[in-house]
Amino acid sequence: MAIDEALAEQAAHGSRATWRFYGWSNATLSLGYFQRYDERAGHAPSADCAVVRRPSGGGAIVHDREITYCLALPIGHSWARHRRTLYMRAHAALVEALAALGVAARCNPAAAPGKPRDQPFLCFQRRAEGDVLVEGHKIAGSAQRRTRGAILQHGSVLLARSAAAAELPGINDLVARPIDPTELRKRWLACLDKALPGRWIADALGDDERRRASELAEQKYGSDTWTRRT
Repeated sequence: MAIDEALAEQAAHGSRATWRFYGWSNATLSLGYFQRYDERAGHAPSADCAVVRRPSGGGAIVHDREITYCLALPIGHSWARHRRTLYMRAHAALVEALAALGVAARCNPAAAPGKPRDQPFLCFQRRAEGDVLVEGHKIAGSAQRRTRGAILQHGSVLLARSAAAAELPGINDLVARPIDPTELRKRWLACLDKALPGRWIADALGDDERRRASELAEQKYGSDTWTRRT
């Protein structure tokens, strides 16, 4: 989370957009920016998971057997003019990538009715317009946060069921032939190249980004004040 915020800060002071894939070494619960910490007591299966609070909104996510992504771009970037379009293009590219792997997925046409406070605790039990569905189950969702100079978009793709959230099937629980995460990332990037055209360059984090992420991890994301706020 600290790296994602560091990338958003970089985007706010430049013109470069960054797309980042990552995974988790241990099952971890991330709370949405506006969620109360005490809500996690209502979900017993994830009680033993480490917990972090995201800078983006939405419901809680058990990060385990999944692909997580972050998109950070300057507020003045052409892709940032229509936030919904950005969200939908990222998901449409995922649907196209899954189709190439023999998985029939679709984007949810409309959000579920009800106020945010009435929504389930877990993000993947909620339904928003554009969520990616396989066999009626949500397998991918995203959330955005607009800062003073950048847009940060977070998303998660469930690959398989987690013991810490057994009620949520992943792609490989729903299809006859399991997909390979590396191949999915590769195909998704190829589809994103068409959906969000530009000059994409594979690169590692720079020293300044790592330094700033370390500061944020220590001062913010590792702080109980941030994580446990109500």
